[in-house]
Amino acid sequence: MIRTRAHRTIGAVLIVSAMVLAACGDDEETSSDTAAATTEAAAAETTAAAATDTTAAAGTDTTAAATGDDPVAALYQECLDNGARVNLIALPDEWANYKGVLASFGEKFPGIEYPVQNPNASSQEELDAIVNLAGQDDMPDAIDVSPAKAVIATEQGLWQPFEPSTIGEVPDNMKDPDGNWVSAYYGIMSIGTITTIVPNPPKSFADLTKPEYKGLVALNGDPRESGSALAAVMAASIANGGSADDIMPGIQFFADLKASGNLIPTEVTQATVISGETPIALDWSYNYPGLAAAVEDAGFEIEINFPSDAAYGAPYAQGVVMGSPHQACAKLWIEHILSDEGALAYLGGGGMPARFAALEAAGAISEEDKANLPPADLLSEVVFLTPEQSTAANDLLLANWGPMVADA
Repeated sequence: MIRTRAHRTIGAVLIVSAMVLAACGDDEETSSDTAAATTEAAAAETTAAAATDTTAAAGTDTTAAATGDDPVAALYQECLDNGARVNLIALPDEWANYKGVLASFGEKFPGIEYPVQNPNASSQEELDAIVNLAGQDDMPDAIDVSPAKAVIATEQGLWQPFEPSTIGEVPDNMKDPDGNWVSAYYGIMSIGTITTIVPNPPKSFADLTKPEYKGLVALNGDPRESGSALAAVMAASIANGGSADDIMPGIQFFADLKASGNLIPTEVTQATVISGETPIALDWSYNYPGLAAAVEDAGFEIEINFPSDAAYGAPYAQGVVMGSPHQACAKLWIEHILSDEGALAYLGGGGMPARFAALEAAGAISEEDKANLPPADLLSEVVFLTPEQSTAANDLLLANWGPMVADA
């Protein structure tokens, strides 16, 4: 079973954090990821081949995809008439309960196929797939990437601007002002520990340096490509005297952690967690609830802690790919993940839906989801990055992660 610290349960933290995020929507903040770019020439080719339809569905809640003048119903019919398929990529079942999000899409819009290519791909690999598969029928129609990668996609003309009908209920800091992308959910960096293997779980970044954790600590990917791994570096920086404007202490932290033997090269995946290969994993809070049954079946218990010395949160960005083969279906997918059904599916997996405030006002959130609210001090410490801060962090990471950590 999954255990959590008293008053620090994942679902509760995300729920209250969303209230804070919704309340400060005018701050125009977002999160970051490493910014290794795809080639300009390939991006230009993709853009040249692209459709230029920028019509946005608007006006009604997405839960009414049935008949009449509902724009979502019209989009559903257009999708059925034009391929009845949406090519998705990099959506693991356990990531923010995408298994549930996908299932609800299939139930709500029968007759549409929604294959997920390379479920464990990084954000950079999603952008690479757009370029490499341009013009092909299996080219991604919609992507889910860190906001820093979303900025790169914007610069390279990889987005088809589209605003879902619920866009007005999304905080300003979780959507692109030009309609290129929208963030449907966010999470908080956390430490997951298999307590069957490590009975004394670390509760802070400082704890991770203890000799007792030698050979036990792992990241979810390479921070030069993975948004969740970069978030761990950013959080470590904040815990070690850095700030949203300075990621270097975080890079130094992991350099030291590798030198001590505590950091292992194995990347965190569902398989490595349930096998015990990565007994201490740094990852997004919404990646743990989906592991509960698998962890229990493997005979393990896992405890999730939010680092006491750094509270770092970030949303991911979703949108339609310019020139993809199934435009209407891609737009329908974006409508769905921002709908009530999609939002509640994210919440069920520990992901904080962008439309939390609207759902709560409508009485759509259960009391169970709102139970055991966390202390206010944690919420007041949550840090989000602006695009400019993300770019600066990325530049420093690209220049220093290799010589200081990866290749050291």
